[in-house]
Amino acid sequence: MQDNIRKYLYDIKESIDSIYSYLEGKEEFSYYQQDKQLRRAIERELEIIGEAANKMLHIDPEIKIDNARKIVDLRNWVIHGYDKVDDVIVWGILINHLPLLKDQVSELIKG
Repeated sequence: MQDNIRKYLYDIKESIDSIYSYLEGKEEFSYYQQDKQLRRAIERELEIIGEAANKMLHIDPEIKIDNARKIVDLRNWVIHGYDKVDDVIVWGILINHLPLLKDQVSELIKG
């Protein structure tokens, strides 16, 4: 694996770990929805994840990350559509998709 891809994988891993750290003790949607600082911090981490995924796709379009293109699209939506970010959608991504991404990134780092 190329060193720059490994770096981007570590960036994604660090952002995922940060998101889980931010949510510690606040694992309910109501906490997320009511805490603007928490939402903004998580949105920033999602931006970083999306940017790292974008850079990896440019190097290796066949990278073994499910929905890599959708991750990049999420980053673009959060940055460019900041006024249309839907907390319910972001929360769904955190609950339903982030665990899989974490597992896939961990496997690629081990690989």
